Amino acid sequence: MRRSDASRSAILAAARERFAADGYERATIRAIAKDARIDPSMVMRYFGSKDGLFAAAVTVDLRMADLSQVSDAEAGRAVVDHFLDLWEANEELTAVLRVAVTNEAGAERVRAIFREQVVPLAARVCPDPEQVVTRAGLCAAQLLGIALTRYVVRLAPVVALTREEITAWLGPTVQRYLTAPSP
Repeated sequence: MRRSDASRSAILAAARERFAADGYERATIRAIAKDARIDPSMVMRYFGSKDGLFAAAVTVDLRMADLSQVSDAEAGRAVVDHFLDLWEANEELTAVLRVAVTNEAGAERVRAIFREQVVPLAARVCPDPEQVVTRAGLCAAQLLGIALTRYVVRLAPVVALTREEITAWLGPTVQRYLTAPSP
């Protein structure tokens, strides 16, 4: 068991470095196995696929905005600004989104990030504790929609928007999801 733990750790360390250096598309199982000094079949044995390896190797800390420093009325804009900062500086998030739409392990990774990081953020400002998860889900839908169209699909009208325009359009929507009375 110790040897398999060491092999698994070596693979994950090599995968993190390779995904960071080459991105998801260019990183290969063979290159990761070579970096880990292990046979490529062992990578597949432990993780099943490149997608499964990516989901296990990539840890995403959204470093959620500290809303205690922002008025409740500005929470939506603060979340959108923070979100744009993260997506524009971190290609791993784009890779995670790509994997999530095609692979169950990647989708579960996104769901875990939602549960562990987005829901607690919404809980800080949501007026109704019974609606926190719903409101967080609506915020995530908006933010992931922008991410998908801007950073993955690269839909021209969305890519052409400035950060200020995205914040102006999306901030009030996220704000409404976080704090407005229930419909």
